[in-house]
Amino acid sequence: MRPYSPRPGGVVLGLLMFVAGALGTWASWRWFVDTAVGQRIDQVAFRGSGIGRSTLWSGAERVLDVVSVPFVVVVLGTVALIALLRRRWLLALQVIVLVGGANLTTQVLKHAVLDRPRLADDTGPLGNSLPSGHTTVAASVAAALLLVVPRRTRPAVAIVGAGYTAVTGVSTMVGGWHRPSDVVAAVTVVLAWAGLTTMLTALSSPERMPSPPIGNAPTAVVTGLFLAAAGVAGAMAASALLRTRDVLNTAGSVTERPDLATAYVGAALGVVAVTALSFAAILVAHQVASRPLQAARQASARSVSTRVSDAVS
Repeated sequence: MRPYSPRPGGVVLGLLMFVAGALGTWASWRWFVDTAVGQRIDQVAFRGSGIGRSTLWSGAERVLDVVSVPFVVVVLGTVALIALLRRRWLLALQVIVLVGGANLTTQVLKHAVLDRPRLADDTGPLGNSLPSGHTTVAASVAAALLLVVPRRTRPAVAIVGAGYTAVTGVSTMVGGWHRPSDVVAAVTVVLAWAGLTTMLTALSSPERMPSPPIGNAPTAVVTGLFLAAAGVAGAMAASALLRTRDVLNTAGSVTERPDLATAYVGAALGVVAVTALSFAAILVAHQVASRPLQAARQASARSVSTRVSDAVS
């Protein structure tokens, strides 16, 4: 058995992800569920989701039908098999913990911990619906797959996983199943659990890896794309949220179709922004946590050698 050697950078990034995910979940509930203004804005976006539903629902329904118990079992079996084929026994256990822990957390938060006080007129789902169960399933299996695939394929898997998560989350809004805050909270729950598994990866990775190091260029490119998408989508979402708040403050309610559409589209863009940021963090943190130490040492040695040569010359 190869000796294990911690990656401090991976531990720190994993811890930061866990804290960000936990705070993000709490903030989603605290602002959009536990305050009157947050409830009203969230509810306007929920009402706006009825726009175009007759056209969009056929596609959204197919996306949501994928999420089921057999689906989770098949995906978990697949990711565990990939980990075992790569002889990463602890990683197989970690992805099971990730998916199981995230989905259990969502159900406990929704049904036993968080409540939804009636602070504003509400015609949406009765009771507390935060976080979204369907979105948690989609995000957790996408994150699990990202963790187990070989290093060189993770950037591509991150793009597919983030896209699938965002589409599933928006589909629950299209169907009127969930409010935007429910979807955002589901993604941040998964981010928190991905942070925990990243710390475990950083603490349990073998000292020497059997394969040569892979360049970081694809990871940097994909991370840059995620950050750009998050920046643009986040700015547009914030603008739509502020406009909805202003209309509510001025008119007391939102009834015009353009205003409802603004809130709805802005909420969907908010989901895209949070998803992009979360998967960028998961990708970068796992690449750092699982980086071969042998490669890191060789790179460090080359750097030292170069500096010595420059000093001598």
